[in-house]
Amino acid sequence: MRRSMLFLACAALFVLGAALPGVAQEDASTFHVMGRVEQLVYGIEHTGGLIDRLSSIERDMFGRELPGSIAERQAALLNFIERGTEYQPSLLFKLGVAEWAIDRRIDALSPVIRRVESLEVTLEGSPQVDRPVTMRLERVLGLLLSESVTSQEIELPEATVIRASLAYPLSPKSAKKGDVVDLTLDSDLVVGSNLLAPKGSRVTASVEEVTKPRSFGRPAEVKISIDSLFPLGPTDIPLVFGEESKQAVEAESAQLAAAGTSVVGALLLGPVGLVTGFLVRGDLKELPAGSVVFSQTAETVRVGAFPVPLGLRGLLRDSDATASPEPLTDGSDTDDSGVAEQ
Repeated sequence: MRRSMLFLACAALFVLGAALPGVAQEDASTFHVMGRVEQLVYGIEHTGGLIDRLSSIERDMFGRELPGSIAERQAALLNFIERGTEYQPSLLFKLGVAEWAIDRRIDALSPVIRRVESLEVTLEGSPQVDRPVTMRLERVLGLLLSESVTSQEIELPEATVIRASLAYPLSPKSAKKGDVVDLTLDSDLVVGSNLLAPKGSRVTASVEEVTKPRSFGRPAEVKISIDSLFPLGPTDIPLVFGEESKQAVEAESAQLAAAGTSVVGALLLGPVGLVTGFLVRGDLKELPAGSVVFSQTAETVRVGAFPVPLGLRGLLRDSDATASPEPLTDGSDTDDSGVAEQ
């Protein structure tokens, strides 16, 4: 309880402070920012007056309303959820760590409240709905870990291959240019003993072109481009389709062929003379959820990561992780803290 109250106090102090420069203020519309916050927390954008909506989400998150102008409160709240500070990882970062510690994957496409409730049900059998969300999450972390969650900036090399799967079916009949396509990461992205993006992390693509079914039985086509991977840390990782990801596609295609599995519907095959695109043929009515996409990091980037304590590193060894050659046994970047004793 003491740890939860301390976290709640720190959260309130952060939200009371000024919004981080250049963050959450790119769009001047306060309604746009409010909708973004509600989507993250509830999964839907609410209706009604802006002040009532803001007060409601503050009470749900912190147990009380906070002072300041509407713009300041909204921007700081969004930063608290998505970005955190130099000394305090974001709420989404901590939520991802908790999910990974329990399930070895995260539910990145679900809203915050649903994810926290799921953790509570797994650990204690029922959600603690009478408490603020921030306190509830910190309680979960206190049950799981003996130390506070921290973030460490790690370099992720260029051309690191990323394997992701469609989160939802993709249909050439309904797809439209500009649509966002959601995928989820197929394995943990790890550098040494640092977790950058757990399995289940969100990967986005976008529809670039749609060709409807044509004469003589020619199938419909949807061209998509891979855009970004969203790791634990606040900065998304740009992705492209290049030589390394092409080789990964060819290798998996060969394995499927050797096993007698049809590649159609199992992979989004590329390239088709494109560096950043795939061509999805509409031979089927829709490409099913779970269809695989390969891509790679567009450049070397520095990303906020979770330094996995010794007590949890077995999860990294047991997972089918995308990892750097740095040894998992190197403990120079963390202390000996691990899973809390019960």
